[in-house]
Amino acid sequence: MRYDSKELEDRTVLDTAARMCAAARTAPKTRGIDFIRTCVLTGEEKEALADEMARLAPLLNYPFFTRDAGNIRASQAVVLIGTSYQQRGLNEGCQYCNHANCGECAQQNGVCAYDNMDLGIAVGSAVSVAADSRIDNRVMFSAGRAALSMRAMGEDVKVILAIPLSAGSKSPYFDRK
Repeated sequence: MRYDSKELEDRTVLDTAARMCAAARTAPKTRGIDFIRTCVLTGEEKEALADEMARLAPLLNYPFFTRDAGNIRASQAVVLIGTSYQQRGLNEGCQYCNHANCGECAQQNGVCAYDNMDLGIAVGSAVSVAADSRIDNRVMFSAGRAALSMRAMGEDVKVILAIPLSAGSKSPYFDRK
């Protein structure tokens, strides 16, 4: 059987995306409590994400969303890593959220500081897998924001970061205008 490079590159990108999701899942979490969610977009779903980025660009006055949408279109897959907002029950001993305790934070629709810390650790773990696999990648707020707008990961996910992946002769994520 013969496999051409494009087919093998696409397969490697998807295999890497799966390993990235596993790395995000196994990354350390505050108090061992896991609110991280992951998914991978390809094909029509990936194109819909790029379309949403282009739609949001003028609404948010973020021209870089249009540029980044081109990066998403040039990618073979996009890994989404998100989190819901939950309290960890550390109460008065923590106060990293600028509230007296977890109950007050929840009552005032505050954000537990550990949600975004855990997200950052999960994303770091995931991109290290991509780097180890020599797959070009870039963490993108813009694509994550568009995924959030689309509710691509459900209603309870409140923050999403996106990691587009590419295996080609040149990374589409650098030397951008």
